[in-house]
Amino acid sequence: MPRIRKDANRYWSKESKYEIVLKVIKESRSTVDVAKEYDISQSMLSKWVRKYLAEGKESLEPKKKPGNPLCKYSNKKNLSELEKLEYENMKLRVENERLKKGYLVRGDGSVVVLKK
Repeated sequence: MPRIRKDANRYWSKESKYEIVLKVIKESRSTVDVAKEYDISQSMLSKWVRKYLAEGKESLEPKKKPGNPLCKYSNKKNLSELEKLEYENMKLRVENERLKKGYLVRGDGSVVVLKK
């Protein structure tokens, strides 16, 4: 029966990953024991150890999450001229991609299918 994790999508900083990896490497503990202690999957811990051994501590840096690029502009009240142009450019690129896929989103939020 699989173990149910309490916290989904937990964040692991580079330092905390490093600390956990050192328990496996320096203390010669098994990845299974350390994974149970920290309530993480053994395969994820094994990946951290392999990356650390191959590329060093910098390889444990968490990846940036992509998110919505338009949010950084739409949440600001006062945009500089450059930010206004970048925001408009992004909106046009998104609209262009939607048109390529065959649908158009009107200003009122309604969707018009252009091709099937």
